[in-house]
Amino acid sequence: MSLLALGINHKTAPVKIREQLSFAPETIPDALKDLTSQNAVNEAVILSTCNRTELYCQLNCDEDGTEEATQSLIQWLKEHHDLPDTDISEYLYLHPDKDAVKHMLRVASGLDSLVLGEPQILGQLKSAFSVANESGSIGQLLHKLFQHTFSCAKQVRTDTAIGASPVSVAFASVSLAKQIFSDFKEHTALLIGAGETIELVARHLHESGIGRIIIANRTVEKAHTLAQEFDGYAISLSEIPTHLAEADIVISSTGSQLPILGKGAVEKAIKIRKHAPIFMVDIAVPRDIEEQVGDLEDIFLYTVDDLKEIIDEGLKSRQEAALKAEDIIEVEVSHFMNWLRSLSSIETMRQYRQQAETVRDTVIENAKKQMEKGKPAEQVLEEIARQLTNKLIHKPCVQIKQAGMDGRTDLIEAAIELFDLKTNE
Repeated sequence: MSLLALGINHKTAPVKIREQLSFAPETIPDALKDLTSQNAVNEAVILSTCNRTELYCQLNCDEDGTEEATQSLIQWLKEHHDLPDTDISEYLYLHPDKDAVKHMLRVASGLDSLVLGEPQILGQLKSAFSVANESGSIGQLLHKLFQHTFSCAKQVRTDTAIGASPVSVAFASVSLAKQIFSDFKEHTALLIGAGETIELVARHLHESGIGRIIIANRTVEKAHTLAQEFDGYAISLSEIPTHLAEADIVISSTGSQLPILGKGAVEKAIKIRKHAPIFMVDIAVPRDIEEQVGDLEDIFLYTVDDLKEIIDEGLKSRQEAALKAEDIIEVEVSHFMNWLRSLSSIETMRQYRQQAETVRDTVIENAKKQMEKGKPAEQVLEEIARQLTNKLIHKPCVQIKQAGMDGRTDLIEAAIELFDLKTNE
């Protein structure tokens, strides 16, 4: 019974290769059915994100057949993406058995991510598991592994600060805002721009329970699309002065070569607000907000350079937390491997119990016949006890005797431990 994690990620392959080997969400159920129809694969889960594509498989082979099974898996991956003649070996990583478990736990805990400790990957793993489960490509082994993985990732989040500190300008901006405004649901955020950074800011604000989100952008349609996702509303850049006084938080990130928000417009907003403070973050380079705005009273203006120190400190904190997380993962890998090794003993116990039950049934059947012939119950009970004892210990005694004759002291010592026997020492 072999486990294998096979894949590529942002560390091993450029985006061009990652694009070629990615799976569109709607294709994964059929891909899983095709994958598990291969002779080498019993169970499978496919994880495909912008930064990684990974196959988690339980292979239908013993250790000697792992190499051949792995090669067939790689060939399937290439053929599925119409790349049969492309050599992708330099981009792939292969993690068998214990290493596969450790890799999966590290991925789920955010230790293998582009942004250390990011939480999105755990949700993506849960989605991958759900799709595979619905597709019927998960059995006992991967089901246990994924549940164990989710539990471990939760423990890492609970017992370490792996996701607590800001390591992106978006996260840092929202973290700073929280220091100024304790109750987000009572406040309004004005976001200027509609690119990736502003989308992340909006997501962090929304998850933190911000009261309202206004998104201003040169293209109102793009702002509207983004605003809909976070229950906000969109305005054009020209409408900013009209709505500025509503904003307690202003975060800007556009590609404009000239400032979008000037000192005069902010002064007017402050008067309307009766000097209620505004927290501003200018993430853009060149700046979106005039430098002189920072001189105004009741304005807390931060630039990208101001955030750098916060981000560096956050990264250091996450790196320290990652060391603690690695310790947790080592323990959890050991626990899973112990469970995995126990599977073979379970089958042995099942066979042993079945053997004992067969002996029991035979003895009881003989006893019933003796009772039917009128033999006294006490005598029948004594005969049952004698027969059961003899039949149950006969084979072990024969094997122990043979072990003594063969000089197999290891087997005799194992029998002493197995049957909890006292020696004469």
